Amino acid sequence: MSASLVRRGLELFNNDVKDVGKVKKKKQTTPGSASVMELVSTKRQGVTRQVKRLQGRLGPGKSKATVKDKRIKSAVEEFRKKQKKSQMSTNLKYFMEADYKAPESHTLKILSHNSGRQSRNHPEPPAKKAKETPSLFTEKEFQQFQKEYFGRTVEKKK
Repeated sequence: MSASLVRRGLELFNNDVKDVGKVKKKKQTTPGSASVMELVSTKRQGVTRQVKRLQGRLGPGKSKATVKDKRIKSAVEEFRKKQKKSQMSTNLKYFMEADYKAPESHTLKILSHNSGRQSRNHPEPPAKKAKETPSLFTEKEFQQFQKEYFGRTVEKKK
């Protein structure tokens, strides 16, 4: 070995010895699988489960039940935060501004698709109104007939 290698090795060793005196407490992190394997029993069954359990004990991901950094919030603030805002006024404004009206055939199609398959879910189709047949005679002709037949005009009772 050369003298430079020995000197470099002694310097590294000397730094390690100085660090032992200062020993900083390291933040606890999740142990690696290599370090955990030393803690695991030598039984063959359940080794992976035991490793996972041991790895999950520590680490920044786990929450600690402390109140140190928690900010105290008032109950009113919490209630307002969780309460959903009503969107009714914005929805009404949107629908009132809409000028487009879908044709009745489209709306009936949509309703028929959304109704159930049972007969109780299908209302009877609206009865088509029978058009009144226009009279062949005018009102004057009816009054003239009344005069000729009855001798006078008959008033309608209301």
